[in-house]
Amino acid sequence: TRPFTLGARADSYYEYLLKQWIQGGKKETQLLEDYVKAIEGIKAHLLRQSQPRKLTFVGELAHGRFSAKMDHLVCFLPGTLALGVHHGLPADHMDLARALMETCYQMNQQMETGLSPEIAHFNMYPRADHKDVEVKPADRHNLLRPETVESLFYLYRVTRDRKYQDWGWEILQSFNKYTRVPSGGYSSINNVQNSHKPEPRDKMESLFVGETLKYLYLLFSDDLELLSLDSCVFNTEAHPLPIWAPA
Repeated sequence: TRPFTLGARADSYYEYLLKQWIQGGKKETQLLEDYVKAIEGIKAHLLRQSQPRKLTFVGELAHGRFSAKMDHLVCFLPGTLALGVHHGLPADHMDLARALMETCYQMNQQMETGLSPEIAHFNMYPRADHKDVEVKPADRHNLLRPETVESLFYLYRVTRDRKYQDWGWEILQSFNKYTRVPSGGYSSINNVQNSHKPEPRDKMESLFVGETLKYLYLLFSDDLELLSLDSCVFNTEAHPLPIWAPA
């Protein structure tokens, strides 16, 4: 059996429960009910806090055992939660969105390059000289993924708190410093923990232009009607799709 995860191969399902409900004019209540039930399940079974900063994170459950492992992909979740609140879901979803957004920011911030690893493990026990976010050697690459800045875009749109723009600006500066290629373009890197030798991979995923830079552009724009959350829904590849008008 596969583990219960919000990371790879499961993330889009939860995102689309909410987004399909919104795009369909909020008529298919079964989608909304399944989404709310999923968030309750996450709260009950997958949420923990790290040490020493008490960062809230979403772990995984396999064969009844909890693993303090969180894919960077899970950082779509604060944005999805905020989008739900924008469309009328309970305020406590926003509390969780803010807490997880802080965690995703720290997944970038606590690395030497200021860029998140592909997978983080969280330290759950108070130990001297240990940060909240720990990385295994096989997981310390960064593929220029969009999830953190995607959620920053939603959090900024919903709260208008400029802190989220500032965090996105820091991440963009880290991309420019450690992944930009002098001859043009950007490259995934092998090691977010080594600012002297990040080890570029000579590969730029299409998602960097199609999603990461698009969400950064929208995050930095103060035109809140530009691809408004009331008129369109972004699919999991960041394509804005119109919300269906009533027939």
